[in-house]
Amino acid sequence: MLKVNRDDERPIWQQLLDQAIHNITTGKWPPGELLLPSRELASLIGVSRSTIQIVYEELFSRGYTVTSRRGGTRVSEWTYTAPPSENAALPGPLPPELPLLNIGVDHLHHWFGNKDNRTAEIDFCPHEPYLDEHFHRNWRKSFLHASTEASLDSWAYGDPYGFLPLREQIQRYLSLERGVHVDIDQIILTSGAQHSIDLIAQALLHEGDMVSVEDPGFPAAWMVMKNRRMQVASVPVDQHGLCVERVHPGSKLVYVTPSHQCAAGVIMSEPRRQQLLHMTAEQRCWIIEDDYDSEFRYRGDPLPTLFSQQPQNTLYMMSFSKMIAPGIRISAIVGPKEAIRQIAQVHELTYRHLPIMEQLTLTHFIEHGHFMRHMRRVRNVYRRRHEVMTKAINTTGLSEHFTLSGAETGLHMLLEADKSFGEEAVTKLALDQGIRVYPLSTYCLESDRKGWVLGFAKVDEGLIEEGMSRLAEMIL
Repeated sequence: MLKVNRDDERPIWQQLLDQAIHNITTGKWPPGELLLPSRELASLIGVSRSTIQIVYEELFSRGYTVTSRRGGTRVSEWTYTAPPSENAALPGPLPPELPLLNIGVDHLHHWFGNKDNRTAEIDFCPHEPYLDEHFHRNWRKSFLHASTEASLDSWAYGDPYGFLPLREQIQRYLSLERGVHVDIDQIILTSGAQHSIDLIAQALLHEGDMVSVEDPGFPAAWMVMKNRRMQVASVPVDQHGLCVERVHPGSKLVYVTPSHQCAAGVIMSEPRRQQLLHMTAEQRCWIIEDDYDSEFRYRGDPLPTLFSQQPQNTLYMMSFSKMIAPGIRISAIVGPKEAIRQIAQVHELTYRHLPIMEQLTLTHFIEHGHFMRHMRRVRNVYRRRHEVMTKAINTTGLSEHFTLSGAETGLHMLLEADKSFGEEAVTKLALDQGIRVYPLSTYCLESDRKGWVLGFAKVDEGLIEEGMSRLAEMIL
């Protein structure tokens, strides 16, 4: 018999329903058993008939009972199984082994410096920009404005290309600051460089295609491509940038960071640029031009893009991760209309669209001048820290024993050692003494080059000098 507990906070119908389900699933009410008519059961329990009717309706809708006009309500053909004991519980399915995924994520953690979770007193992180309370205050203003002013239409399914007003702001910025002039349907928004590369791989390549990447270079580029079952060929980098003559002849795509090489920091020379453009045009091969931090140049204006010279097969990637903050997770791919249309279709199928609040906030942040003021402010910060870093490397004698490169542009530079140098041992020793440096080997696919990729964006000037001085004492 079902019972009502007046001290139970659950509604009476819920109490009775739970008891009925328990009776059926444990076999107490076997399949085919006829339940009492609702009026009779209500009288026995002391509740209203409508309460019992709710219980019976729920049992029927969940498939626990069947009803007929003449046969009444009966327990359905329920297959009863005794609940397993805690010790005898059957294991669930095992996830498949994905060695490429595990290797890739492990490499990325090592590259980011996450393998050792110790906090460093001085962290020469090359991955993150400078942030301060001034930025935080202005971003909060834009966020609050976006939260209060957003129309109800903003909360519907969005455009897979991205929020149109934000793309218009990016279109204007690219035209004024980078000399990249495109139509609005040549821009798609993504949630970071890795997302961009993943979409490109899905939309424009086939499984098993050959892609060429810089080595040393951006580890996420080849890890994402490998995860999408592409063949990845490493291409050496020298003082002039990507060694174009070493690009695999069967490549369907070449990934390159020409304005500030990711790792070595060198600028791709004009002859190499023309060589790459000519080769990829002849072979009908895509170029991914990752322009991740070229806005921060310490001699003259940012360099012209490959895209502006050859837009028909170049996919230009820009990101707000370095210009503002990685947490924003907004980037853009600029390319030929048909390629961007296909990328947008993949985006719509797999991700649908980006979260709207970040897009609304960034749009307001740019429209109201906060973005350009932020860029002017951080450029001054980076210029000072860049000068302090290069001076410290020279005055401590590090430049006499190691090769300094990549000091003209961007937020990091390379201090390269001889290939026989004990890079890993010195990296661990430095961390033991409170200094985190980032080994070049983590940027290498097949290359055996050694050294440290040193970022200065997040390190105060005084700590830069101290860190370089202490590093020099350790290894000279």
